[in-house]
Amino acid sequence: MHSARFAVVVSALLASGCATTRNYGPDAPRFAGTFRVPDVDPAFRVASFNIRFSREIDKAIALFHKHAELGQADVVALQEMREDGVERMARALGFDYVYYPASQHPSSGNFGNAVLSRWPIVEDRRIVLPHLSRWRKQQRSATLAVIDVNGVRIRVYSVHLETPFGISGDERRDQARAILEDAAGGPDAVIVAGDFNSRWIGGAFEEEGYRWVTKEAGGTIRWFAWDHVFTRGLPTPEKPQGAIVRDTEGASDHRPVWAELAFSAPTARP
Repeated sequence: MHSARFAVVVSALLASGCATTRNYGPDAPRFAGTFRVPDVDPAFRVASFNIRFSREIDKAIALFHKHAELGQADVVALQEMREDGVERMARALGFDYVYYPASQHPSSGNFGNAVLSRWPIVEDRRIVLPHLSRWRKQQRSATLAVIDVNGVRIRVYSVHLETPFGISGDERRDQARAILEDAAGGPDAVIVAGDFNSRWIGGAFEEEGYRWVTKEAGGTIRWFAWDHVFTRGLPTPEKPQGAIVRDTEGASDHRPVWAELAFSAPTARP
């Protein structure tokens, strides 16, 4: 009796959790908005937050208002977002933004990554990552925003690699490599931030000369350190200033991660 009931529960979970997603091709929609408010804080900060399916946007906004290292960041990478959640956060916190969904799930709507910036976004596009997930056949993508910090161009990638259940470790390295190859094509400074669903994928970025700013920040989802910030071509403190906000107050199952760089804008902020 118990085994039959267990089988029914497992079957229901698989049926609901493995529904096929609709992956966007070249016709992927683009969402953007301008709500930028000048920031007088001289520190240059990067933050990243996976806001579980965009479910608790009000709580996420409150968390950013409460913690200056998040709310006063220069750039923020967001994952698992819908377009309405991205716009609400950008409007409430005073950022410009660009958002590209990677796919559309039948139960949760659009699913993708966004970049929020206090500096002008002068270019943006979507980078499709290799390998579909095993069951949902979901394809991931990264969102690129090139920001202009008073004449200094910085390429900012918001990243969400596939889960360990969806693809193998080697395939996840392929996804990271796609981002690294895209970033290698120019002289701009680079920030790569997001949910990598792995700690040790950081070695792939270090091998390419990136600074793993959040290497010692700690666990971002339970005891797993999966959310990180990597930089290239930007000065960082001798001792990296990366940390997490431990209490998300119900905003997500992930903890936001942030990093402070030694970089400062050549002139006053906009």
